[in-house]
Amino acid sequence: MTATAEKTVVTTANDATSALVSKQGTTTIADTVVQKIAGLAAREVNGVHELGGGAARALSALRDRIPGASSSVGQGVSVEVGEKQAAVDLQLVVEYGVAIADLARSVRRNVITAIEQMTGLQVVEVNINVNDVHIPGDDDEPVTSDRVL
Repeated sequence: MTATAEKTVVTTANDATSALVSKQGTTTIADTVVQKIAGLAAREVNGVHELGGGAARALSALRDRIPGASSSVGQGVSVEVGEKQAAVDLQLVVEYGVAIADLARSVRRNVITAIEQMTGLQVVEVNINVNDVHIPGDDDEPVTSDRVL
C-alpha cells in the first residue's frame, strides 16, 4: 500500500458477482468498519501487546487519562477498501519471547477470516510491521517520588 506500488485487479467470470453486489442493489462498507474489524481481530491473537507506532501509542496513553474518552480500536491499522476487495496494514508491538513469524501468520489468518466473514470482502493482503517488543515490567512500574506530599 505504498504510493509507488501499483495493483492490478483481474476479474474473472467466476468472481464477477459478490455478496456485496446483486441485482437488488449494492452494499458499501466504509473503511472505518474494516479498520475496526482488523484491529479487534489482531488484538485477539496471543502475543500481540498493542497496535500502533510510538506517536499513536503516546496519544492513546493521553486519551486513556481523559475521563469518558475511549481508545481507538483502529489504532495502528490502515486499510484500503474497494468494491470487492480490501488490503490491510498493521503496526504491532509484540510480547517479548513470542516467535514473530508465527505470530504474524496467526494475526494475518485471524484478520483475513474476520474481515471476509463479516463483510464479504476478499482480503488481498495483510502487511504487518512489527515496530516494538514489549518487555514485561518496563511500563508497568509505578512512578515514585522522593518528595513528601
